[in-house]
Amino acid sequence: MSEKRDYYEVLGVDKKATDQDLKKAFRSLARKYHPDKNPDDEESEARFKEVQEAYAILSNPEQRRQYDMFGHNRPGGDPFSGGFQGVNINFEDIFGDGLDSIFTQFFGGGGRQRRREPKGSDLLVRHRISFEAMFNGSEEEATIESLVTCEPCMGSGAADSSSISRCSTCEGRGRITQTQRIGPFLQETVVDCPNCSGSGRIIKDPCRSCKGDGRLRKERTIRFNVPAGIPEGTRLRMQEQGEPPANGIGKNGHLYIEISIEDHPWFERSDADLLMALPVGFGDLVKGRKFQIPHLDGKDLDIVIRPSTRPGETIDIRGRGIPRARGRGRGDVTVLIKLHVPTKISRSDLSVLESLSDVLNLPDDVVVDSIRSEADDRRSDRG
Repeated sequence: MSEKRDYYEVLGVDKKATDQDLKKAFRSLARKYHPDKNPDDEESEARFKEVQEAYAILSNPEQRRQYDMFGHNRPGGDPFSGGFQGVNINFEDIFGDGLDSIFTQFFGGGGRQRRREPKGSDLLVRHRISFEAMFNGSEEEATIESLVTCEPCMGSGAADSSSISRCSTCEGRGRITQTQRIGPFLQETVVDCPNCSGSGRIIKDPCRSCKGDGRLRKERTIRFNVPAGIPEGTRLRMQEQGEPPANGIGKNGHLYIEISIEDHPWFERSDADLLMALPVGFGDLVKGRKFQIPHLDGKDLDIVIRPSTRPGETIDIRGRGIPRARGRGRGDVTVLIKLHVPTKISRSDLSVLESLSDVLNLPDDVVVDSIRSEADDRRSDRG
C-alpha cells in the first residue's frame, strides 16, 4: 500500500464513532486479518498492521484530536512514518473478561484473565439399576474409591498450622504477572506461581498422613435418589461431592452418576411407552380371551383379545406405561399379538386337527381370493 488510507476508512467507521464503536470494529478486523488465520498471505498481514495502527491512533484521545485536525500531516510528523513498531494495547479492555482473549484464540495462550477458584476433580461413577427401579424410582447407594479430605490435617496439608507461611514470590496471591511481546503488542500474562504451585502458601512441615497434599485415597459409600422414569444414560450430578482440591483451597469437584438399566423379562422401552409381545393360541384369536399379567406398578395388566383378532395386531393400554418427567402422566403399553405354534404335538392331537381341517384350513380354490382380500384390508388400513 503506497499511500496511507484514512484511519476511519481502515476501521470502517465514521468520524463520530464512539470508543465502543472503535473497539468493536478493531476486534472484528483483527480477527479477520490475523496472520495465524491467513498464513503466508502478505495482503492480510499488511491489513492487520494497518488496522493496528489505525486503532492505536484513534483510541488515544489526544492523537485522535490531532489526526482529526491535520490527518497524516500532523505537526511533528507521522509517528509511524518509519514503520509501525507496535504499541501496548490493553486487550482485556477491548475484548472483555467474559470472552476468551484474542491471544487465546490466535496463539493458544492466555491473556489477562480472572483467576479461577481452585476446584477438585469431578468424578464419574457408572451405576446399574433394575427395570423396576427405573419405573418406580428408588433410593440407591454405591461404594467408590476416591480422594477425600485428610482428617489429621483437616485438608491443609500441614502437620501444624504454624508451619504454613505466605509465599514470598507471589506474596500469597498464588499468581504472578509475566510480560511478553507478541507481534507488535506487549502482553501481560498472569500464570500460577511456580514457587507455591498457585496455592499462595509454603508448607514447612507437611502432614505425615497425606504428605502435604491435604487428601487421602479412601473408600466411601454414596447414597442418591433415582427419579421414576429416568432415561438410560442419564447423568445425575451431586454438587461438590467429587474430590477435594489440594491443601483444602477451593471447592470440591462434582460427582456424576451415569445410570444404566437392566433388561426386563418381557417389556421393552420406547421413551415413556412399554412394548411387549403376547403369544396366544389359535382358539384365543378366534373366540377372544382376557389375560391378566403382573405389572410394574403393582396392579395386574388386563389384556383383552377380541374375537377374530389376527396375529400382528396391537392393543394399546393407555396410561399404564412409564412415568414421564415432572409428573406429566404416564406413557402407554403396546401389546403385539403373536400366534403361538406348538413345537411338539402328539399323534392324538394331530388326529383332532385332521378332523377339523375343513374348519381350520383354507380350501385350495379360495387361497388366491384370500390373498387378495388380505391385501385389500391391509391397504385400506394404511390409507
